[in-house]
Amino acid sequence: MLDETLKHAPRKVIGLKQTQRALEREHEQIEKVYIAMDAEPHILLSVIGLCQTYQIEIEQVPTMKELGLACKIEVGAATIAILKDPVDPDNGMQSDT
Repeated sequence: MLDETLKHAPRKVIGLKQTQRALEREHEQIEKVYIAMDAEPHILLSVIGLCQTYQIEIEQVPTMKELGLACKIEVGAATIAILKDPVDPDNGMQSDT
């Protein structure tokens, strides 16, 4: 079973292309990336490489179906990125949004 962080994350990016885009454009905002182990290995290489480059934690999930269900979508997902909570620039505290 996936950990509760994924199920209740307020900000996440679902899918391979969206995860790649987030890693390329806003990697400093990514807390963790989940990858499905049954996804085609060659499509995961770029995401894994970017995570290693930016030292972003990778969590492996057995199946794409399991990853999709954890995000409450009806299809499988090869990758999901959890984004950090936004920080309020006025007081340096995390916002509740």
